[in-house]
Amino acid sequence: MANIYKNTQFNLTTTAKTDIYTCPTGRTALVKNVHAVNYGGSTSYLEAFLYDSSASAEYQIDYHSLSSKGSQDISDGLFVLESGDIYRLQAPVANSFSGTMSILEIFDEKSA
Repeated sequence: MANIYKNTQFNLTTTAKTDIYTCPTGRTALVKNVHAVNYGGSTSYLEAFLYDSSASAEYQIDYHSLSSKGSQDISDGLFVLESGDIYRLQAPVANSFSGTMSILEIFDEKSA
């Protein structure tokens, strides 16, 4: 299996759930961390969700409160995404959160 290290950035411009990363077909993704900053004017929270495509179900996996101008890793440990799984974020205030997600994508040799 080949490995690709990558980052994806996000800026939450809406209060709706926002897809941050979708694991590509034929790959498995190890999410190393998700670092977020609250650049808004007040303390607010950020929720993370995982859509499991094989189960056709969504699960809340993180909830963090961040103070104004504060930043932190909002992933509570390493997690795995399979092909078609989606990582989503949601905040109650638009235009207050941005950040980056660090991922290791592993190609499935059977799909190559």
